[in-house]
Amino acid sequence: MKRDIKHSKKRIDLEEIINPLNGKPYSENYFKLQEKINALPVKQYEKEVIDELKKNRVLILEGATGSGKTTQIPKFCLNPEICGGKGVCCTQPRRVAAISVAQRVAEEMDVQLGEEVGYCVRFDDCRSDKTKLTYMTDGMLLRELMGDPKIQKYGVILLDEAHERTVSTDILFGVLKSLLEEREDLKIVVMSATLEATKFKEYFDNAPNMSVEGRTYPVTINYSRYPENDYFEAAVKVVSKIDNEPEGDVLIFMTGEEEIEEMVARINSMKTKSHMIALPLYSALPQQEQQRVFEKVNGRKVIVSTNIAETSVTIDGIVYVIDTGYVKQKVYLPSTRVETLQVTAISQAAAQQRAGRAGRTRPGQCYRLYTEKGFNESLPKQTVPEMLRTSLASVILHMKKIGIKDILHFDYLDAPSPQVMVRALEQLYYLNALDDKTNLTEIGSKISEIPVDPQLAVTLIASIDYNVVDEISTIVSLLNVPSIFYRPKEQEEKSKADAAKAYFNDHESDHVTLLNTYNAWIENGKDSKWSWNNYVNQRALKQAESIKNQLLGILYRMGVKQQQKPIEDVRKRKELIRKALCKGFFMQSAHQVKGGYQIVCDNRIVLLHPSSCVGKREWILYNEYVMTKREYVRTASSIQPEWLFEASPKYFAQLDKFKESETTRALKRVKRAMN
Repeated sequence: MKRDIKHSKKRIDLEEIINPLNGKPYSENYFKLQEKINALPVKQYEKEVIDELKKNRVLILEGATGSGKTTQIPKFCLNPEICGGKGVCCTQPRRVAAISVAQRVAEEMDVQLGEEVGYCVRFDDCRSDKTKLTYMTDGMLLRELMGDPKIQKYGVILLDEAHERTVSTDILFGVLKSLLEEREDLKIVVMSATLEATKFKEYFDNAPNMSVEGRTYPVTINYSRYPENDYFEAAVKVVSKIDNEPEGDVLIFMTGEEEIEEMVARINSMKTKSHMIALPLYSALPQQEQQRVFEKVNGRKVIVSTNIAETSVTIDGIVYVIDTGYVKQKVYLPSTRVETLQVTAISQAAAQQRAGRAGRTRPGQCYRLYTEKGFNESLPKQTVPEMLRTSLASVILHMKKIGIKDILHFDYLDAPSPQVMVRALEQLYYLNALDDKTNLTEIGSKISEIPVDPQLAVTLIASIDYNVVDEISTIVSLLNVPSIFYRPKEQEEKSKADAAKAYFNDHESDHVTLLNTYNAWIENGKDSKWSWNNYVNQRALKQAESIKNQLLGILYRMGVKQQQKPIEDVRKRKELIRKALCKGFFMQSAHQVKGGYQIVCDNRIVLLHPSSCVGKREWILYNEYVMTKREYVRTASSIQPEWLFEASPKYFAQLDKFKESETTRALKRVKRAMN
């Protein structure tokens, strides 16, 4: 009897239900998500993108926010004809975006996060040997280049959000452009949300470019009639107005963590008809809390965010946007050799991006807390590239480690000013990271592997000789997280917080105060209730603990043995901590004069920040320079002037070249006494 055998249909069914990435059956959720994915504008361009990448090694892709480019284009690149069986890497300017997008793509591809799809950000590497697609911060890709200058494991590198023009992305432009000559199998995709595509196209020798439309609805722009004196209170008024408007979630752009948390508390304390639930969004927020902004709530969601919600993160359901018109940016002051965070006006391009967030799902409203005249006449057209307004010490260190010898003639997208470049080279020379021919020294090579500011990395290396590795690694970690001290707004609570902090205060060193607080937290079992009662930030302390463990791991891999027996003499130990700090921060030292402190390197007169617990000391070093209505230095420690000469004989050998001042004369007297 003839057998009726039908194999083909069964085989097709299996192909449809088995995930080729891990060989497991697709979940029900996978099929649910496909409908949403197929509705993304970028899906219409899949064949076109793949065809372009088969023919070309560089592609410039301009895609409106919400088009799906960040989640889908890297998946297109996993096509073996494009990536050649190698990995795909997509860079992001911010850790929040790298993590949240990796989570989303892992869900879409129905794989475990950290397996076939992973992410890598500073102090958090979530990848495995199976990882085929990695989302990482641009700074972390620069670090990978330090270990493997040809990054052989990647067949395709995508530079996403290139319009943000971070220092790391700008350096990657130059490094990858030269790498194209060495690696014929490498392909590069530059993705941007604004009209900088022409500049990128010209930089890559007229590479082909594509434009992907986004799904957008009209957005009504509402300007303030008069300039706002207090944008915080103005934003609260608009929130109250929106409470009476039709349904739709709200996105408020603020400048920083403290301001965001204050706004969240304010809105959540209001009685609202639409049951408003305010949620914060900023880069230092833990991953699980960031995730909350994507989840549905019983009421109207009000997301209060930094500029990361401009383009890096797409949140569905936003109908109302409140744009304060400001952003917090790092600005480098070559004269003082320090970076300061300044609140500054956004660009017109950023304002357009913010407004666009309101028109993703239906017609929206954008409330600009500035006048139309202010928009047209006061806001710059584009955001200034970070390369032109930040310290280059870290990035030059990375460039040297990668093997770029001629820093001055590197193929920059926008070359930084010679003054900023020279200051960075000088700083690295005096930190002993570069020799007099600007070659990387042994110390320079070591500190380039430590993912913190060069001055902190030098301090960490110095702590080995002073036998205070544990103490300094704790302090360095605490300086790399948000403030561990909570400052309430209410006067009564503020007094209680000050009283709690006073228990940990060391009147010779804010750095030791940080250390005391951390140690007390450890001694109390890292208890969140203890943190609450003592007005300290439990989240920041946990972050610091994680960073400390990683820093100690890096030192261990460098061959640093476990710390010798701790120095029992507490006074001596605290002195050695300050000496180690001096090794990294001798250029950020100041001398007490009439009216405040005079900075050693440029004679500027500043005040010690009110938050400091260091009493009036003749000589101090400091971590931060803060410019508000007055100029302050913050996080300070008292020092002996002799320590400055021990920390950098090279720098202080040239006292005759220092500007004449009371401080310079005092240093000369110290030098004579030492001789």
